[in-house]
Amino acid sequence: MSEDKTLSRTAGATVVTLVAVACAAGLADALRRRRERTRARTPDHPGPAPRHTPHGIPAIPRQRRTGPHVEAVPLTEAERDAFAVLVRRFGEGG
Repeated sequence: MSEDKTLSRTAGATVVTLVAVACAAGLADALRRRRERTRARTPDHPGPAPRHTPHGIPAIPRQRRTGPHVEAVPLTEAERDAFAVLVRRFGEGG
């Protein structure tokens, strides 16, 4: 096997290994934090109270519970007829 193919395979394997290790470390940290929060909530554990985040992950903004207000404009009879013609034309493919 040529030297350049060996080098690229080695570099690729190294990158994949480093990504896998970083993912495993992040998962382990998340599980550890979750375990600490759960353990601190039990009444027999004297650990510190968990920090409260009001809506889960602090990096993600809270979702709005309601949508925007609906705006409506009353149409005249001529405008309604023109819109109906336009919809029919789009429906016909023209």
